[in-house]
Amino acid sequence: MLGLDACELGAQLLELLRLALCARVLLTDKEGGQLPPDEVLDEAVPGYRAPGRKSLLEIQQLDPDDESLAKYKRVLLGSLPLAVDPSLPNVQVTRLTLMSEQAPGPMTMDLTGELAALKKQVFVLKEGVDYKVKITFKVNKEIVSGLKCLHHTYRRGLRVDKAVYMVGSYGPSTQEYEFVTPVEEAPRGALVRGAYVVTSFFTDDDRADHLSWEWGLHICQDWKS
Repeated sequence: MLGLDACELGAQLLELLRLALCARVLLTDKEGGQLPPDEVLDEAVPGYRAPGRKSLLEIQQLDPDDESLAKYKRVLLGSLPLAVDPSLPNVQVTRLTLMSEQAPGPMTMDLTGELAALKKQVFVLKEGVDYKVKITFKVNKEIVSGLKCLHHTYRRGLRVDKAVYMVGSYGPSTQEYEFVTPVEEAPRGALVRGAYVVTSFFTDDDRADHLSWEWGLHICQDWKS
């Protein structure tokens, strides 16, 4: 696409726990509309291969006699959902919000309905303004590692931009998580004004397709254009 809060801190700590647990496993076990293209994911972290997945139950039962690790897991995992609808996916992406302090207000896209209808929904972005993109999502069942958000931007059928944001690792929670991209500046000038199509992907280290959707972006001279 053209302050550390509690959720962000928890995500970073979960990533540390995942790496610590993976290190233990490696020391003891030496046996050997569109999905995100493999080469795009490889470019995000060159040469990286995700470790074997561990379920939440396996993590909870790992090294039960290690009190320090048990305490660490209690702090990181917190209170888990008591019951989850088995029909729900592990990761649910619920909203995408385009935010700019110069905008009349936040522009939010509901991602829980019919995704095909989003192709007709267009965000208007004034040229030259600073903006951020916020993704809101839930994790329902198992810890998910290495979440990534990818945006491919097209104009007249040609890809003109590609962005990959490393979201992090998260555990199950009854609360929604939010990830906000760094501040970016919208392009300006007569040559860049006009309509764009953005194809977005929400994936992870296992290359699961949690959500893929298309939406419109219009760069204009004014917010009301």
